[in-house]
Parts: sequence; C-alpha cells; structure tokens
Amino acid sequence: MKLNLCVLNCAPSISRCGLWGICLLLMCGAGLKAEETKSTNAVRAFLENNCYDCHQGESADAGLDLEKLSFDLGKGNQLDRWVRIYDRVESGEMPPADYGELAPSEKADFLATTHKGVVEFQEKLHAKYGRVRGRRLTRKQIERSLQDLFAIDIPLLNYLPEEAKTEGFTTVAAGQGMSHFQVAAHLNTVDTALDEAFRRALSPADQYEKDFDAQGVARTNPKRRCREPEMREGKAVIWSSGLIYYGRMPATTAPADGWYQFAVTVSGLKLPKTGGVWSTVRSGPCVSTAPLLSEVTTFEAMQQPKTVEFVAWLPRGHMLEIRPGDGTLKKGRFAGGQVGVGEGEDQDLAGLAFERVTMKRIHQNGDDKQVRQYLFGDLKVEPSKDKKKPWKVISENPRQDADKLLLAFAHRAFRRPVTSREIEPYVAEVHQALDNDADLVDALRLGYRALLCSPRFLYFTEEPGPLDDYEIATRVSYLLTGSMPDAELSKLAAAGKLRDREILKGEVRRLLERDRGEQFLRDLAAEWLDLDQIDFTEPDAKLYRGFDPIVERSMLAETEAFLQAMLTENLSVSHLIDSDFTYLNSRLARYYEIDGVEGDELRRVKVPPKSHRGGLLTQGAIMKVTANGTTTSPVVRGVWVSERLLGVDVPPPPSNVPAVEPDIRGAKTIREQLAKHRSQGECASCHTKIDPAGFALENFDPSGRWRDNYLATNGRKVSKGQPIDASYELSSGQRFKNIKGFQKIVTGQPQRLAANVAEKLLVYGTGATIEFADRDEVEQIAQLAAAEDYGFRTIIEEVVASPLFLSK
Repeated sequence: MKLNLCVLNCAPSISRCGLWGICLLLMCGAGLKAEETKSTNAVRAFLENNCYDCHQGESADAGLDLEKLSFDLGKGNQLDRWVRIYDRVESGEMPPADYGELAPSEKADFLATTHKGVVEFQEKLHAKYGRVRGRRLTRKQIERSLQDLFAIDIPLLNYLPEEAKTEGFTTVAAGQGMSHFQVAAHLNTVDTALDEAFRRALSPADQYEKDFDAQGVARTNPKRRCREPEMREGKAVIWSSGLIYYGRMPATTAPADGWYQFAVTVSGLKLPKTGGVWSTVRSGPCVSTAPLLSEVTTFEAMQQPKTVEFVAWLPRGHMLEIRPGDGTLKKGRFAGGQVGVGEGEDQDLAGLAFERVTMKRIHQNGDDKQVRQYLFGDLKVEPSKDKKKPWKVISENPRQDADKLLLAFAHRAFRRPVTSREIEPYVAEVHQALDNDADLVDALRLGYRALLCSPRFLYFTEEPGPLDDYEIATRVSYLLTGSMPDAELSKLAAAGKLRDREILKGEVRRLLERDRGEQFLRDLAAEWLDLDQIDFTEPDAKLYRGFDPIVERSMLAETEAFLQAMLTENLSVSHLIDSDFTYLNSRLARYYEIDGVEGDELRRVKVPPKSHRGGLLTQGAIMKVTANGTTTSPVVRGVWVSERLLGVDVPPPPSNVPAVEPDIRGAKTIREQLAKHRSQGECASCHTKIDPAGFALENFDPSGRWRDNYLATNGRKVSKGQPIDASYELSSGQRFKNIKGFQKIVTGQPQRLAANVAEKLLVYGTGATIEFADRDEVEQIAQLAAAEDYGFRTIIEEVVASPLFLSK
C-alpha cells in the first residue's frame, strides 16, 4: 500500500478536518491540490473496488451514493454514515458474501485507517467541549435534591413536566431542553418545596393518629345501600365485585396532605380453591367526579387474620379503597351501582373481612428538627404569640446570620464549596429585603429561592477533561441515588480521595447497600428496561383472561427483586438472558402455572424446565412492555432485546417502508409477512439482526403467559389459531428451535452482554451517548469484569472507576 505517503502529503489539511489518516479528503472540497491517483488512495480504492457497484449514482442501494459522500465529519450526518460503513465492513455484512471474498489485508487496512480518523476527530471534539454538554437534573433528580436539601418528603414530580427519552434515558443531555414552560414549572416546584420546609420548621408538629375497629371503618348507616364495608359477624366485609370504589373507607380520609402509615388486620372469607383472597389497596377521593385511583400495595388474605402494613401518600380528602382484586374471582352483581347489607352473602363470593385499621401521619426524610437545622442552622426557633406565625427565629444580627446561612446552603445546593464572592448577588438581594423591613425568615426564603433557580443548582457544572473530586462525587451520587452527595461522599471529595479507584469502588458498594441499592435498581430499570411503561397498555381481557393489577405489580416486583439478587450476589450478566431461578408470590406463580408457591411475599423459586422461564428475558414485565396489549410483534420485541440487552444498534427503518402488523385472525402468519418484508433489499440487513430475538419470544403472549398457538378471532369468538414456530437463524448462521436454544447461544457471549450493561450505565450516569471513540473503553470495562465472571456489581464499579465516567 502507498497509504503512508498520501497521509504525509495531506497531513495539514487532514488535521484541520479532523480525519487524520483518511485520504478521501481529496474528494471533500477542502482545497487539497496534491496530485493523487486512485491507486495511491487506499480508502478510495477500497470503496471503488468493493462498494461502488452497488453504492453509486441515483440508483445506489439504500440511497447511499459513496461518490457524493463527504469526508468532512463535522458536516451534517457524515460522521454517522462513516461509522455505519465501518460497522458494516467490520461485521462482514459488506461487501456481501455473494460479491466475492474480501482480502483480509485490504479489509484490515481500510478498518484501521477509518478507525483512526474517526476516533481522532471525536477525541479532538471531546477535548474541546467534553463528551457531554449542558446536562441538567431530571425531574426525578430535582425532586430528590429538594427533598434532601430541606429534609422534606412531599412528592414534587407532578409539578414538573414529563421528559423525553434519548436512547432510553431522560438523563441524556442531547435530549434535554429548557423552555419557558419548564422554567415556570421549576419555579413553582421550588416554591412548593420552600412552602413545605418553612411550614414544617415554623408550625406545630404534624400529629395525627387513629385506631379504628371493624365498626369504625364500616358504613355508618346499615340500612343505606352504598360502597363502604358492611358488618358481618363482628367484622367489616367487602365482597368480590367489579364496582368501582367498592371497599372505600371514609374513616381513613386524610385531614391534610401527607404520608400515612397504616396497619390493616384482615382475613379472607369463602376462600377460592386457588388459595387466599388476593386484594388491592388503592387511594383517591373515591367519588365519581374523580375516577382515578393510585396504586398502593397488594396482599393475600387467608382464613387466619393477618396484619398488613404499608405507607401511602394521601392528599387532603383522599381515602383508602381496599377490596378483593383477583381478576379470576367470581364477581358479585348489585343493582343500581350500590351494595346493600347481605346482598353479597348468598352469591357465593370471596370476601375480605377487616378487624382493625390504624392510621398515623409520618415523615420519611427527617423530622421537624432536621428541617429547622437545614433552614436556620444553629439559630433558636421559639414559640410566638402571633397566631399567624406561631414560631419565630431569634437573631441578634440578621445580616451576618443571613450571610452565613446562605453560604452554607449554597455549598449544599451547588454541590461544592463556594466563596462569599460567588454568591454576592444573592446576598445583596437578601440584604435589600432586610433593609426594607422584611424579617429574617422572609429574607432567607427569598435568598434560598434565588439560589435554587441558579444554573449551578439545576445543571451539572463540569469542565472538559478529567472531573475534579466534587464533580466525581456529584456524578456518582446522581447515578446511584438520584440526588446530591451525602456527608460521607462530600467528605471524601473535600479530602481529594475520590480519584483513588479502590476508595471510589468502596463508595459504590456503600451507596448500593440496602434501600438505596433497591432504589437505584428501580430507577435504572424504569428507563433501561422501560418498566415505567408497564401500565401504558392493558392486555385485552377477552383474549388474555386472568391478567389483573395484582399480576402486573407482581411482575414488576419480580424483575426488581431479580435485579437486586444480581446486584447483591454479584451474579453474571448472563442471568439477564437465562437463569435457573426467579422471584414469585402465589398469585404470579399461579399465573405462570408454576406449582408449590404460597403466600404474598416474593420468594426465590427454582424455575422448572416446563415453565419455559429463565432469566430476566422471559419475565412477564418484559413481555408486557414489549407488546401492545392485543398482539405481539417479533420486530418490536426483537428491536427491544437487541438494543436493551444484546447491545446491537438498530438504525431506524427507511421512511418509505411501511410497518409490518401481525394478523391475529390467523389468515397469514407474522413469519410469512416478515419473509416478504425482508425480501426488500433495504430491509434484510436490519431484520437479520432483530428478528431472531423477536421470534424466540413469540411463545409469550402480550400478557406474559406462555402459548403454543396464536389466537384466532372471529367476531367475539376466540379460538386456537396457528401453531407458533419460534425457530430462527442468527446473523452468524447459528440456528435455534426455541427460546432455550436462543438463550444458550446468547449466554455463550457474556462479554458482549457485559459491554452492553456498561454502555447503558455510562449513558445513564454521564448523560452522553456512547460514541465510536468510546467503544474501546467500554470493551475494556467488560474485560476487567471478566475476572469476576462479568458480575453485575463489578460492572457498575468498573464503570464508575473508568476514564469515561470520570471525565466530562
């Protein structure tokens, strides 16, 4: 090859364009005058010899005309095109096998040159701007940061607008905007948090505690037909029914917004043959003008009384609704939409009997003393004779105290030490308020509000290059807790110890212990696995009988408990694809047709082979979020599995290619439709990657159950349709007959699974998508995890300790 001479001659212009090593700049109009022939340009020669036959002129395949391809990587989508060309050549997809065998040395030279040019172009941009730019807190992170800043616990998410996802995550800076509407919502959220903090600090303590016997939660007038429990043999009873709000308890109405701790003693009546009476707890106004209810928890009531404990957020005026919720139970019929005493007794219905209900208002994120400490430091807070302001703050020097408190608050809100000079504008505003006869409390509130509207609170303040210790503390904390650094992490940052790999890994382990680890997994799975979309659709009740909210909540809990086991035990990421255990309660086990599981607590269960379960891949929650409630699509599931679990990037389909919709009438199978679809040249290359995983999962219906046949529908009649064929062939040529065969093949490549998990964590934790130049470091993380059998916790630790995570 004569590539080296070409590179030397073109070096100055190539360097300016950022494509060191790619001699095709001769074609990009950059002004190069060097006399070069096609034979001396290795990259051009490669494309001419192997690609131009199909990718040239107006009829170029897939619309890719390589003659018109620009080699200025900063122009339009040229960088993405070059990466796709590299990937197609590297994987062996291009040139096609039937085009002829490609000389190994020719391929290697092309890949090496292209790789070098793209990497150096991106690294130059990273050095100047950083991998991530302008990243702000998400709505969830704003909520938790405000809660931790003030030791308050009121929900704040509903004050902030929903956020779009980029590559599955709301944390990606490229997908984050800041409109006038969002600014206004942020101000409103800050005001709400401040109102609650000052109320807690300067009002009498919140105290509310009630203890009800059965009569206390039953209907007050036995002769009135209504939807409250009725008295039966000394217990308050609710029967199985489809009536909305049947089981509401006005006695539990919240006197004020707050978190309430409940203990409900219940037993089951007329238990079904399947076990106990599975029931739901929901909350809301429970009136027809406000039909929506919030899910709280579920439980199984048996013949012997048991006490169920839970915590629920109840806005003022909201109450509990507790009722049998198992969709397989016989439902009672009651005329007029109301229930009279005794009307359910003779219908042979399962029921729920209440003996006692206790209710107590609590605070979950610190007591009132802690709130006062965060707001007023060491200043004394004493009772006042002013009825409008029952508590007052004692200060002998309001200006000096305000300066001190604002500086301490800014240190916490900005997540790093700040100087008095840095917050002079905020202090000046507070001083002006004090000069205008505002009391210290009102002036401080003004100052805190201004600090919380600063970009230094709302945005991650980072400079291109390696992060400093405070930036590391912030990035680690928001990845693992969704909030600002705690005292221990901040102490290590102040000591400059967070660039020590072992100390940093130790902090990861500490922050993932117990409840915080569970919260991290819920946050991660909600976005990575789309579990926040689990109730977006509802399986057709006529087609998929037995699915109900209890099953759905159990599926969600199964996946979260499974991930927790992977984290706690540092299990290999191959468990995402296949495993010999899962977590079930009696209701979900019955739904999966797995015997021998009793009780409403999730427990670890060894899955029998006949259940077809194994690994996160086959769990009901995953099957549900990858279906639309009526049908399944191998394409939709295949794309989801490829992108979320296997690490296979799937480009969007061409705009002129219609979607393939399954035909549930059985007139034509989805396999036949996709075979025709793939016959279009521009479709085949992607479908060879995504279809295998989709077909491997075709035996799971939209509700997460196993099926051997599709459903055939004719009007209202539903019958058994065509048998399901889950066999397929991977792009590598490996064939499988069913889901087990697919799992066996995929688990044989644990490093690819590990690299994918690392990619997702990096995107989620840094706010930047993985670029071409990042790939080698991602693979390095996976290789480091190999020493611990690609353990899930090990991958998290290696991600946090990686150069990609520790730099902007």
